[in-house]
Amino acid sequence: MPYLRAFGSALPARVVDNVTLAPMVGADPAWLLHATGIEQRRFAGPGETVATLGIAAAKDCLSAAGIAAADVGFVIVSSGSAEKRFPGPASTIAAAAGMAGKPAIDLPMASAGGLFGIALAAQLAPRYGHVLVVASEIMSRVVRMHPAGRDTAILFGDGAGACLVSNDTGFAEIVDSVLATDGDFAQALRLDFDAPLYMDGRTIILQASRKLPRAIGEVLERNRVKACEVGTFLLHQANLNLMTRVAQAVGAPAERFFCNIAKYGNTSSASLPIAADEWWRGCEKPLTAPIVMAAFGAGLNWGALLARPV
Repeated sequence: MPYLRAFGSALPARVVDNVTLAPMVGADPAWLLHATGIEQRRFAGPGETVATLGIAAAKDCLSAAGIAAADVGFVIVSSGSAEKRFPGPASTIAAAAGMAGKPAIDLPMASAGGLFGIALAAQLAPRYGHVLVVASEIMSRVVRMHPAGRDTAILFGDGAGACLVSNDTGFAEIVDSVLATDGDFAQALRLDFDAPLYMDGRTIILQASRKLPRAIGEVLERNRVKACEVGTFLLHQANLNLMTRVAQAVGAPAERFFCNIAKYGNTSSASLPIAADEWWRGCEKPLTAPIVMAAFGAGLNWGALLARPV
C-alpha cells in the first residue's frame, strides 16, 4: 500500500521580481503581475545545475522523512531542462545524495513530470519500499530574456522539489491516479535542441482548462469522492488564471487550491512538489480530508492523483 511520506525542496537564492524582469522583456511590472499572478521567481546562479538543485531537494526530503539514503530502493528524476542529452540527472543525483547503486531513471517531462513520477512511485513502492521522486528545473536558461520571448520569459523560475513514497507508512495513502497523453498537440509546447522554449499559449491554456478538470473529475468519481469533500488541491503552478479556471470547473472553492506561484513562478515539473512541500510543512493539524494532485504539461501529458489521510 503506497503512502506519501514526505516532501522536500530547494530554491536558488537569487530573487528576480517583476521590477527587475520587466526591462529585460520590455514590459510593465504591473502588467506582469496582472497577466500571471507572479510577483517574483528564483533564478539559478552560475554554479547551480539541475543536478545540484535536485541533490539539495532530495536530501531535504529524506531528512524530513527521517529515512537514510541507503534505505531508498528506487529513484525517479523528472526534468525538462537538463543540461545534457544524456546521461540525465537521475544517476548524478542518486549518487551524490547517497543512493549510488540503486536504480535511478529519468523522466524528461516538463510540467507534468513531478505528478507522473509520484504516480509511478506508487506502483513501484510495493516492490522497492521507499521510492524517491525528484523534479528539478532551470527554466531561466531555456527561455529568451528578450521582448520577443516575453510570453514565456515572464512565467518561469528555477527550483527543485522531491517526494518520498513509501510502502509501509506515511501521512496519506495514495488511492488512485489518472494519467493521459495527447500527442496531437505535442508541438504546442516544446524545447528543441539549440532553440529557446516555444509555447503556443492559446492552445496550452485551452487544452489545460479542459483536460485538467476532466482528469480530476475522473479520479474523484471512480473513488466516490465529491470535489467539495477534498481538503486541498495541489496543482502544477502554471498560471494563476488557469488554477482559477480549474477550481470553477470542478466546483471546488478556490481557497482549497494551494498556490505559491506568486513567490516562485512556474518551475515546470518542480512546481508541484515544491508547492506540496510548502503546504505540507505549513499544516498545523493532522489531515482529515482527501488530497488531490494534478498537473498538465508538454507532451501533452496530464493527470490527477487522489490521496486519503491515514
